[in-house]
Amino acid sequence: MDAYFKESVYQISRSIPKGRVSTYGAIAKAVGYPNLSRQVGMAMGLCPKDVPAHRVVAACGVLRVAEFQEKLEAEGIEIKNMRIQNFKNLFWDPLSEL
Repeated sequence: MDAYFKESVYQISRSIPKGRVSTYGAIAKAVGYPNLSRQVGMAMGLCPKDVPAHRVVAACGVLRVAEFQEKLEAEGIEIKNMRIQNFKNLFWDPLSEL
C-alpha cells in the first residue's frame, strides 16, 4: 500500500460530515481502486488522529471496531448489535457528495 493511496483515503475520510458514515468500499471506489476496500480498512487502522476513522464502517453499516460505537453515538448515530440503525439515510457516498 503506497503513501499516495493512504493519503487519498485519509483525505476523503476527513470529508465525511459529523453524524454521517461511509464504507470501506465507497472510499475505495472514490480513490479509483474499487477492489481495495480491505486495504482501505488497513489504512484506516494506521490513520493520523485528524482522520475520523470511526465514520468509516463495513458494508451495510456494520462496525468492525467496537470502540467506535461510543464516538458514533456521541454524533447522534444509533447503533444496535454493532450495526448502524437507519444506515441508508446516514450513508455518505463520496462519489456523489464531493
